This record gives sequence, C-alpha cells and structure tokens, in this order.
Amino acid sequence: MRKLANLVAAMALTLSCVLPAAAQLPYMDKKLSPAERAADLVGRLTLEEKSLLMRYDSPAIPRLGIPAYNWWNEALHGVARNGYATMYPMPIGMAASFDPQLIEEVFTSVSDEARVKYRLARTVETRRSMQYAGLTFWTPNINIFRDPRWGRGMETYGEDPYLTSQLGMAVVRGLQGDRSDGNLKAQACAKHFAVHSGPESTRHSFDARVSERDLRETYLPAFKDLVTKAGVDEVMFAYNRFEGYPCGASERLLQDILRGEWGFNGIILSDCWAVSDFYGERNHNWVKDGVEAVAAAIHAGMELECGNLTPRVPEAVKRGIMADTDLDAAVTKLLTVRYALGEMDFESPWDNIPESVLCSEEHRLQSLDIARKSLVLLKNNGILPLKKDAKIALVGPNAADSVMMWGNYEGTPVRTVTLLDALKERCPDLKYVRGCPHAAELEPGATNIQAVIDELKDYETVIFAGGISPRLEGEQMDNVKIKGFFGGDRTSIELPEIQKELIFALAVSGKKVIFVNFSGSTIAMLDEDKICSAIVQAWYPGQEGGTAVADLLFGDINPSGKLPLTFYKNDSQVKDFNDYDMSGRTYRYFRGEPLYPFGHGLSYTKFKYRKPKVKTLEDGTRALVVKVKNAGRRDGDEVVQLYVSRPDDPQGPVKTLRGIQRVSIKAHKSVTVMIPVDDETFTWWNPDNEKMEPRGGDYVLKVGGTSDDAKLKTVKVNV
Repeated sequence: MRKLANLVAAMALTLSCVLPAAAQLPYMDKKLSPAERAADLVGRLTLEEKSLLMRYDSPAIPRLGIPAYNWWNEALHGVARNGYATMYPMPIGMAASFDPQLIEEVFTSVSDEARVKYRLARTVETRRSMQYAGLTFWTPNINIFRDPRWGRGMETYGEDPYLTSQLGMAVVRGLQGDRSDGNLKAQACAKHFAVHSGPESTRHSFDARVSERDLRETYLPAFKDLVTKAGVDEVMFAYNRFEGYPCGASERLLQDILRGEWGFNGIILSDCWAVSDFYGERNHNWVKDGVEAVAAAIHAGMELECGNLTPRVPEAVKRGIMADTDLDAAVTKLLTVRYALGEMDFESPWDNIPESVLCSEEHRLQSLDIARKSLVLLKNNGILPLKKDAKIALVGPNAADSVMMWGNYEGTPVRTVTLLDALKERCPDLKYVRGCPHAAELEPGATNIQAVIDELKDYETVIFAGGISPRLEGEQMDNVKIKGFFGGDRTSIELPEIQKELIFALAVSGKKVIFVNFSGSTIAMLDEDKICSAIVQAWYPGQEGGTAVADLLFGDINPSGKLPLTFYKNDSQVKDFNDYDMSGRTYRYFRGEPLYPFGHGLSYTKFKYRKPKVKTLEDGTRALVVKVKNAGRRDGDEVVQLYVSRPDDPQGPVKTLRGIQRVSIKAHKSVTVMIPVDDETFTWWNPDNEKMEPRGGDYVLKVGGTSDDAKLKTVKVNV
C-alpha cells in the first residue's frame, strides 16, 4: 500500500509539471512564491492531514501530490548519520579558532555535501525513510556551556554569549545560503530554547529558574542574534521546564520573547519526544495526557513535533481544547519551507552541485585547516616544537582511537588520521605503548604502570595522548556510571585517576612528558601542569586531527587556538551543577584564579600590544584601535580580544567579550587592528527597566590575546 501511495504522489507531482499554467491549481504554480503556494495548499487539507504534516516524519498525501518528508537531520560538524561525509572538529574545538569567517566557510561546505546527499537519496520510494537525508538540520547548539561537567557542552561554542552568537550566526549563514531569490539551500535550527545546559540525567523533569538579568545577559543573547540578525529559520525548544512551565508550553519564551520581542516568524520545533515529557510522574507531570500536552504545545507556538502526538490533534478538537483552524498557520509555515527548499517539486537551484564535493580533497584540507586552528597550546617550557629527528614515544588511550576523534552527532569520514598514524608517518622508529584505558573501571586490572615505564626505558620524550572520550561524555548516556562520570555528564572535572598515575610515573622516571589532552570540555590539570613539559588541548578534532596535532608538535604550524572555556584548577572551583545562577560561573563571573583563563592560548612567537585608543573614523563610526607587534622570529596568527567592564556595576560581569579579530602577522612586523565600538559594545543591564540596552556611563575597554587582566591593555571611556 505504501508503494502505491508513493506512486500516486509521484504521478501527481509529474502532472503538476506538465499541465499548462492556466490549468494548474495555485499550489502547483511554480511562478508563485513558496508562501503563496503553501497558503493555497493548506486550504485543501483536512484536519487529520494537517496534524500528520506537523510530524517530523510527515507521510505522503497522494491526493494532493504531497510527498513524504522526514525533517530530522543532523549536521553538528559535518553531515551526520548518512554514510561518508567530511568530519570537522566538534563545535567546541571550532570555537577555539575564534574565526567566524572560517566557520561560515565550513558550513557552506557542509551544506554543499548535504545538497548532494539529498539529491542522491531523493526518490519517491525512499522518501518516508529519509531520516538523516533531508535538508532540515537541527543545528547549531547555542546553549551556553555554563558548567564544564555538562556532557553535551562539546556541541556548543563555549561559555561566552558573544562568541557563541558570532559563531552560531556563521553556521546559519553557511547552511541556509543566500535567500534573496526566495530559495533555501538548507534549514538551520537554533537549539535548545532556553536556559538549558544539563544535567542530562534530569533534563526531562528539571525546572530551570534564573534571574531576569541572567536570562537576558547570558542565556538569551545568542538566540536573539541568530533570530534577528542571521535569520535562522527554525528554533527547537528544550526538554526542561522554565519557571515552572515546560519550555514547549511556555508562552513567555515562545510567544512573548521569541515571537513578540524578536519577531521570529520561522518554525518552532520540539526536541524529540519533549512534548511527551509534559505528562507522567517521572517527567514534568504538568498535564494529564498526550492530548492535553500536544494542545498546550501548539497553543504556545509549536509547528513541528519530533515525536508522535500530533496525530492526536483531532481528539483535542473533539474535546474542545483546540479549534480545527489552530493548525493552519503552522502547516502553512511548514509547507512554505518545503517549497523554498525545492523539496515539494523535486528540483532546486542547488541541484547542480557536483557529486565530487562529497569528501573532496578541498573539504579534507578545510577540515585540516580548522583542526589546526582549534588546537590550544596551554603550556610550553620550551620543549616544543620538537626537533625533526626527535626520538619519541607515544603513550595513552587516545593515541590510536579514531572514533574518539569524531565526537558525537558524527558522520563517517572516508579516512581518519589518528595521532599514532600521523607520528608514524613522521617518525618511522616511533615507539607506541597504549599504557592504560581512559578509566580503570573500563578495563579492570589491565594497566601495569611499571611495565610501561620499563618498556620506555630508552626514551626521554613521551607524548601522552590522554583525556576522555565521547564514549564517556555526551547526550543522556544512562549506561555510563563509572567514577567521575554519570549519565553522559561528569561528576568530577579531574583527569581519570589511572591516567594521572601513569603521567606522574612517567615524569618521576625522568621522562619529559608532552600531554595532548583530547576532550569535549574542561579538564582540571593542576597536577599535570606542574609536571608536564608541555600541554596541548586537542578537543575532538575530526578526521584530520592527528595530522593537525603532529604539525603543531613539530612546528609545521604555529599554534593560534584560544580557549572558549575557563579551565578551572579543580572541582572546588565549580558550583552545584543544578544551580543555574551565573554568579561564580565562567570567566565573566568567576572571581577566583583559574588554571588557564578563557581566551588563553600560547604561540611559538610573542605578540606585544601598544596602548589602545578609541577613535572616530572618517565615516563617523568609532573603533578601538591598537597596534599589535609580532616580536618573535616566526610568523603567527593572533586572536585580538576586546573585553568590556563597567566599574559601577559590581553585580555584573567582571568583564565580557564584545569583539574579536584574528590577524596574521609576519615576524618582527606590526599591524593596526580596529574593532568597531558601537551601541552593542555598551549594551548593559538596566536595573530600572530590567532590560539589556545601550547605556551611558563609564566603561573600561580591555584588549589583548587572553582574558587575563594582567596581560590586557586598557582604556577608559565615557559614553
């Protein structure tokens, strides 16, 4: 029966293409806009058909020529879960590049590959099963990484609202393309709205409560920018409650703020089975059943459900808690997007992208480029870069683990270069010993530290490839319950004990240890910082990550990555995971001394900053102007960071990022960097009207290559 229905749908689509224009119904007329065609088509649908079209796995409606379509696709750092695709570093790694332009280029390549994959899969027979093959991508994740224990933090762009906003907007531009002609290359989705960043184990029942200031100053700015500036086409609401209401039933979030204040006219999507969380004692227990749940979500603004409750809409109408017209606007939006994508007509201007872009050499080199720029040199006592003929040994659980390098929400690259692969290519006599697992509980009794030391007796320099793995941190991993980890989150930010013991033993035996840490989040490395000769933060660096790390270690590249997170010294510096109050969290509110501050990252050269000035330019705009000199003997990239603080507001951020600019500077040369200074630079919390808005007063502008006050140059301004 399904094949017959799909055949009828295909015949209807063919008929719409061959009928003369005058004989076509409006929804068949390609000369009309997507919105006009959708409006006509909605008027021809039954209530039951409308409710089915609001499902993520929308079935075909043969009588009107509507094909089946599955809205669920993922492209967190490359096209995911659909065969071979180029895999880039995890977003937290890409964030360390502080490079919006490069990230937009990356996601332009991702949408190119997505378009080809969609075209190759686009047959009538496969439409219903096209999950992970469509053009609607549920990315980027722009939640604020407020707590380093959150397992999904690696999907985000870090702890700072401004950086998250800049990079999130770049993702949207790259995926959606130029929409000036009414066509949509692919659809991006800002998630998870709002006030969501763990814990994973309680996300289906947790009620996040925050002050209005934290809401407006930290949790909402990136969402606002993606909606009002980048034109993101879809927003996904979160599982948790907010101020007592499930996020998907919060009229304050979805209607007052998203629709009303920001003018969002795109699609509101549920997280998967989040509407089902509205009821049940183990969930929010907010309504009594699925009928009331789906009615509440639609009334709040949901147009598309990842779940199975929209078919119960007719029952809600019978109960009198919905009207049969309540779906019209929602379904019109959904069909408008499908027409704009070319999905309803099986044709699009993007159909001419050649199949050769899939896993192309150009994309491989692009993945290598951003992997290199994602690496952060945290410490170096002079051991790096290594000499070309260095005699080295490689140890550690992440040295040869290709799957670890992909992160989560991953696709499958044609090839993956591990650190072992890359070092073997450079050093034919490389000594490799795995040494230990990620955590002792994973392989009880498997580690003999003395045997490892004995095997490395002839080697003075050891590269330890350690850290953690997406097998231990990630989205709601209920099967992970070992020391330091629970349900996808971490209960401790310390390095697993077995790795600490092995690194210590290596150092005590006289080895010079270069620690390459692979992780999706902050690792407390206070002990390792004391005993290791160098430390490199590698994140989950994608398919070319091994080559990128080897290039850094041997000096083929000059490291330029900067931390998008605060690296704390130990567990005592992080607050209660369940507390969403921002005081004491992230570099913006933390008043202690971190191990490595936000924005930190060393180079093989030295950059010196002159005294900054705020100047009015010829066009009447203002900018902070600062001269930066490369005082070393190597060319290098510097990420110039502008921070703002307001001395008369002790409750506000200690400082907050308001400008970034990546510059390449030749050895012994200087460049003049200009970062715009405008109303947004001085947007601050106003306690009188409880709004974020441009405010006059005294400010301190701080500029440098880190957030560390001791290394920043300052200028005071009054606006």
